Amino acid sequence: MEFFDNLEPLLRTFWYIAIPTSLIFLIQTIMTFAGVDAADGIEADFDGDLGHSHEPFQLFSFRNLINFLLGFSWTGISFYNLVGNRFILAIIAFLIGIAFVAVFFFIIQQIGKLSEDNSFQISNTVNQVGSVYLSIPEHKSGKGKVQISIKGTFHELEAITENGRIKTNETVRIIGIENNTLVVEKI
Repeated sequence: MEFFDNLEPLLRTFWYIAIPTSLIFLIQTIMTFAGVDAADGIEADFDGDLGHSHEPFQLFSFRNLINFLLGFSWTGISFYNLVGNRFILAIIAFLIGIAFVAVFFFIIQQIGKLSEDNSFQISNTVNQVGSVYLSIPEHKSGKGKVQISIKGTFHELEAITENGRIKTNETVRIIGIENNTLVVEKI
């Protein structure tokens, strides 16, 4: 502890912020890579519509506080001997802390763009081409089945036609949907 006693008060403050913040950041990182981290952090204790988007980013979160303090404290320690004016040093450290939060936000935003909704929705079949699996009776008098590939996955769906009978292995285009049943026409 003699190391801290011999430091100037501002530098000592930077160290007192940097050490626990770095440990918490290390624990958060390990938990994130281990898959234990389920949320963005501690929720704010007030009601306020701070964000109008549905992004998984919260401005006031524990993780962002740690990111800010990490940038703030280590910048203060790193530039303490290079910047003579302590007020300017504090401003630089503050701006770097904000930059850490901004970089984290940018990374989360870019990762969010990688997500893709691959859940099947029958509305995605309209105007697609498929193959008749079980023949389709004429004029909606019964149902047949059509095989269709949507987003790289084959689906076997019930189908009806408004025209004449369509035989097995014929190629059809989906022209509509009625009660979760495809309405098709022969190509």
